[in-house]
Amino acid sequence: MAFEGLTEKLSAAFKKLRGKGRLSESDVKEAMREIRLALLEADVSYKVVKSFVQSVTERAVGADVLESLTPAQMIVKIVDEELTKLMGSENQKLTIASKPPTVVMLVGLQGAGKTTNGAKLAGLFKKQGKRPLLVACDIYRPAAIQQLQVVGEKLDIPVFQMGKTNPVEIARAAVAHAEKHGNDMVFLDTAGRLHIDEALMDELKAVKAAVHPTDILLVVDAMTGQDAVNAATAFDGQLDISGVMLTKLDGDARGGAALSVKAVTGKPILFIGTGEKLDQIEPFHPGRMASRILGMGDVLTLIEKAEQAFDQKKAAELEQKLKTNKFTLADFYDQLVQLKGMGSLQDVLGMMPGVNASALQNAQVDEKAMGRIEAIILSMTPYERETPACLNHSRKRRIAAGAGVKVEDINRLLKQFDAMQQMMRRFSGPGGGKKRKRMGKLGPMGGFPGFPGM
Repeated sequence: MAFEGLTEKLSAAFKKLRGKGRLSESDVKEAMREIRLALLEADVSYKVVKSFVQSVTERAVGADVLESLTPAQMIVKIVDEELTKLMGSENQKLTIASKPPTVVMLVGLQGAGKTTNGAKLAGLFKKQGKRPLLVACDIYRPAAIQQLQVVGEKLDIPVFQMGKTNPVEIARAAVAHAEKHGNDMVFLDTAGRLHIDEALMDELKAVKAAVHPTDILLVVDAMTGQDAVNAATAFDGQLDISGVMLTKLDGDARGGAALSVKAVTGKPILFIGTGEKLDQIEPFHPGRMASRILGMGDVLTLIEKAEQAFDQKKAAELEQKLKTNKFTLADFYDQLVQLKGMGSLQDVLGMMPGVNASALQNAQVDEKAMGRIEAIILSMTPYERETPACLNHSRKRRIAAGAGVKVEDINRLLKQFDAMQQMMRRFSGPGGGKKRKRMGKLGPMGGFPGFPGM
């Protein structure tokens, strides 16, 4: 995952500070040297690093920090605030046109992921009640039109294309089509090149002049580090982009692009691609990203993912079952399916406070465990799911054969489920109302003992 190396190095620097109790100015400057090296190794722009460290140092050597009873915590707070400021302070949004359609022009170098991530973005707005239209303006890359049609079909979003016609004419016709057919958002998938050249920029300028896009969104690959920042600078100089979408943040990107692009170009990061699946896209929140980098988790994004994935009606039914202590394996299966909808279990755990990169690696989260549990429960009869106490050795052997697991795996699941039921009883007891309400957001899966290691 992105930022793993940076998170580990920053955590190590803060750990040294916490171990000292009271800090001197020399202690702070030594920590700042470590932070400077960590940022440079993460491929953050040298000028950005220099300015950032200077700002943190000026605040950290003040009397209110050094004379504080918890100076290390104060310095972490300062670094968090300065990281947030570095990345743009607040979440920026696309501009929605007062008179539809809103036209979003997607630009970028070839290989950055414009086509797939443009479709992801359209899918995100479709969930918000919009009626997006994808437009195939890349007439050069082989199969580019077909790729857009495939992802459009998967997301049930219409795709406008005119074959190998002039991209300017395609864009103009697409906007007219959107106006006629009630599409309130238009996403133009334009052509890219391996390198920025005059022909590419001239074409993009012509498209911009023809349709007057509401926003121009630059799609850049986070894996390319400072090259992504250089591309942002070049495109902004020619097209005056509105903002940036960073893709492939689920890879081993060092994070330099995310920390540098706003400071260098002045243009905000609006969205981030967090995986290959078509729903793995998030609005970019600088404060939340700073918290992730510092190993403090990202509870707000975790709750938002849960709200999107969990069925409100089923959540109400679950709360009633918790009150009456009737949580069954069938309910557990429903929760499992909804948890899978939140994305990678590793990503979900990474958003929890106090879970850093090294802890996740040591935990060895087994994504296949969810599949094994699902197979076991689906191999049971409805009666067995409702009444797991009836599972004798003969029934377990039948279930194990059907699920392709061992009887020991079923025993482990039942033991863990029993532990979860005991936890449910605590929630249904006196004073459990607030706990149930909190659980309604995330479901009980997070409290399943030993779940990742099954």
